[in-house]
Amino acid sequence: MKYSAPIWLPSGHLQTIYPATCLAKQAVPFRRERWDTPDGDFIDVDFVDGQPGQPFVVLFHGLEGSSDSHYARALMADLAARGWSGAVPHFRGCSGEPNRAPRFYHSGDSAEIDWIVRRLHARGSGKFYTTGVSLGGNALLRWLGESQHQADFVDAACAISAPLDLTQGGISLSSGLNMFYTRMFLQTLKPKCEAKLKQFPGLYDLDALRAVRDLYAFDNVVTAPLHGYRDTDDYWDRASAKHVLNDITVPTLVLNARNDPFLPGRHLPQRAASNVILDYPDEGGHAGFVANGLPGTRPWLPQRLIHFLQGATHHALAEQHG
Repeated sequence: MKYSAPIWLPSGHLQTIYPATCLAKQAVPFRRERWDTPDGDFIDVDFVDGQPGQPFVVLFHGLEGSSDSHYARALMADLAARGWSGAVPHFRGCSGEPNRAPRFYHSGDSAEIDWIVRRLHARGSGKFYTTGVSLGGNALLRWLGESQHQADFVDAACAISAPLDLTQGGISLSSGLNMFYTRMFLQTLKPKCEAKLKQFPGLYDLDALRAVRDLYAFDNVVTAPLHGYRDTDDYWDRASAKHVLNDITVPTLVLNARNDPFLPGRHLPQRAASNVILDYPDEGGHAGFVANGLPGTRPWLPQRLIHFLQGATHHALAEQHG
């Protein structure tokens, strides 16, 4: 399924912003569960309950995203229409209520992915698929690569618009028109972090937090020290999914537009394991991939993901039966 953007969305910025701000969000019959975490915190997981025995699809959202993000609603609405089941686990502090622990979430949070995915898999009996968008896609790829054959209970996986090279992505988001996205993220991140300081005084420096103007500074003050990294440079390097693409054993689609403002095409990795498909269309923006047609045309992205997930399963079955 080759992607081409509609002619009325002629740039990566428009292809990113339009679906996030202009499209009506699809209605989804979510059911929420709250899970207590091993470290005394909680996460909220929003479910779509399909027919017994049908496939189950997990979606990990992006930075400051949720089950209400346009891409999450589009995929989950498609699953509901098919009778499939799905879940959108919320990273710490992203479900509308502050989390309890002195931590948040980050692009290399593979331990959190592992705990969530294994718990979800234990509940089902049909095909089990994992997907992730942006930060969630990077974290999912990190887990797949670090786990290798320990992740083989996943039938197939997809990562959409993952910042595979966090350093280059961070540089891209720190200048020019891309500062629009940075300011958008900081509008929610900084208040969350100020609130966290009321829970845990001295967790990081309040004045340094208030002085933050870009994601490099934010990760230096908050993300890196809270999650075991030396500084932003250490975090962006060690958490980048590009390092583990050759270690993934699960059939995986990596879908990134070359005009993604968050990670320009020239920085996209060109090598991966043989079962990892690197799909880099020229257009699509960041987590955009608006359908080519009139406004309101059925979203393209869910169709692409389902097409890959089903195809990967059929290919594996064919190989098993030789």
